[in-house]
This record gives sequence, C-alpha cells and structure tokens, in this order.
Amino acid sequence: MGMQEKICYIAGREATYSRTRNIITALQRGGFEVVTCLPPKKGVQHYPKLLWQFITKKRDCDLVIVGFYGQLLLPFVRLLTRQPILFDVYISTFGTMVDDRQEASATSLKAKLYWLVDHLSMRWADRIILETNDHILGYEKTYKIPREKFTRMFLPTDDSVIFHREAKNKNGRFLVHFHGEYAPFHGVDVIIRAAKELEKENVEFQIIGKGITYERDRSLADELNVKNIRFIDWVPYQELPDYMCAADVCLGFFGDNPRAARVLTNKVVEALAVGQPLVTRRNNPVQELVKDGESALLVEAGKPDAVVEAIRKLKNDSGLRRRLGEKAQEVYQKNCSQKVFSKRLKSIIEEMLRG
Repeated sequence: MGMQEKICYIAGREATYSRTRNIITALQRGGFEVVTCLPPKKGVQHYPKLLWQFITKKRDCDLVIVGFYGQLLLPFVRLLTRQPILFDVYISTFGTMVDDRQEASATSLKAKLYWLVDHLSMRWADRIILETNDHILGYEKTYKIPREKFTRMFLPTDDSVIFHREAKNKNGRFLVHFHGEYAPFHGVDVIIRAAKELEKENVEFQIIGKGITYERDRSLADELNVKNIRFIDWVPYQELPDYMCAADVCLGFFGDNPRAARVLTNKVVEALAVGQPLVTRRNNPVQELVKDGESALLVEAGKPDAVVEAIRKLKNDSGLRRRLGEKAQEVYQKNCSQKVFSKRLKSIIEEMLRG
C-alpha cells in the first residue's frame, strides 16, 4: 500500500445528499485521497454518465466504494474494476418499492426483479455496510448473502452542522418539531392526528419537508381543520438545527408498514446529535441505539394517541426533557459522531486493502 490510499466513490445521489456528504467527510477525515463520481441530482438518467466518469477516474484507485443508490451501478462497477468494492447499501430496492411504497405485490414479477437487483449487487460486493444488526440479519436472510460480508455502522450525521445550539425565545408555546420526506414509513398522518388532539393545550407543531404522501397528508390536515401546525416545505440543511433546537421535542417516524419496522433514519440520529428529547416509534433498529425512557421515548407504530401521551409527558416534566436530551448526546457521541464513523470506515477499508 502506498502512502495515501486512493478511494473512488461512486453514488447515485448528489454531493449535498446527507449520506453522500457523510461518507466523503469520513473518508477525508480518515486521510484518504478521494475521487468522486456523483450526479448533479437524483435520478437514474445520470447513471450512464456516472459510469463513464468511473471509467476515466478509477485508474490507480486502491478501492471502490459504491454509495446510495448503488444497486444498478454495482454490477457495472464490478465489470469495470478488479479493485475491492465496499457497498454502502443503505436501503434495499425491494424494501422501498414493495414494503414501503407498495408499487408491486411481493409475489409479482416486478418484485422478483427488485429482489434480484438487491441480491446481485450485494453478491458482487466484497464488503457491505449496514446501519444495524437487525438490518444485517434481515438482509442475510432475505437476500441470501453470507453474514461475514456485512459490517454494522450506525448512521452518522454531519456534526459540523448538526450540533446543539441555544434556542431563541419561543413565545411561550410548547413546540414540537418534525423534518423529513413525506414517505409512508414516516407516518406524517399520525403526527397530524396527534397535533389535532393537542390543539387546545398550547402545543404547536412545525413540519418541514415534501414527498410522496404530501398531498394526502395536507388534505388530511385540511379535513381535520388543524390549526396548530406550521407546514414548511424546505429549509437549508445549515439552518435545520436552529429549527430543531427551537423546539421542545423532536419527532422521529411513526409509520406502520414493513419498512418502518426496519429503519433507523437520519432524523433519529440528528435529534440525538442536537441533544433534544426524541419521540419515535419502537422497532428493533431504533432499540439498538436508544433505550425507552432513558435516551428517548418510544411509542407503538401508527398510534396518534401514543404520540399525544408522550408529548404530554414531556410537556409536563422539564426534568425528563433535560435528562433525555443529555443522554441523547451521550449516545450520539459514543455511536454516531463523524469521528466514530470515520474511524470505523477507515478500519474496514484498511482491513479490505490488507485482505
């Protein structure tokens, strides 16, 4: 191995996307030279260009990392290089299209193709990173991939941006925050119903984002005539922590579908990073990171009443809010900081290069 190993990073998402940014930051922190093949924005129409970039940039690279969404890229990358490939799989095609969006039934031909895309891309990678042991168990079983290929790495967040800051005065309202895509597994409808129930209790909500359930969820809010939600379509990533820290509580996700049972998601880690009390649904991946009543409040999936109860509990107990916030930061520093992520990534790469 030379003085500074050179890593080629190819991914289907643009440089500003959180996962892309986290991996690049971690590689630079690890002292690697990084060359990237990234699209201007998401969309498979950019993939041929990405592969062309890869052909021109892969020379003298020691290792290739295929990032998110890489299932369609990886087979071509495998054909084009002899170097070891680390696959940051992040999420599965089958899980997204079948379990979450229900765009195909599980037994259809389409679903079988989604499965095959996942299976082949993971089979042809040398090592795979996934965010929890629960994911690893599931992927090993579902996609028939040997366990020893996988390594658990909790999601990190960009802590040069996402960190605790003192909040501005909040005009005496108890403020609840959510940000994220309107995707079925996030369960924004659950949040809207919870907000309606808390309307008369001086509780206000801010919901930041857009996505595939946006129209449906907005019309639910109109139908229920909810008065205590501020809908914000987008804020710059740099300003996100200001919104989070101005709130008293941050929300995770509450969907009740197969995908929601298997995710951890960035917003959970971001709430820990800023040291805010977090309320999110209970599932195995989340429980690998946080403990109910200690570093977060965990509720049953798809139940607005459970969310209402957790919010009330926090509203009436400032001591609990403080304890959860402090513990959240501890959990974050130990498991999800850029420093920890970068160290872990570096050790996997060095192992692969020695291997």
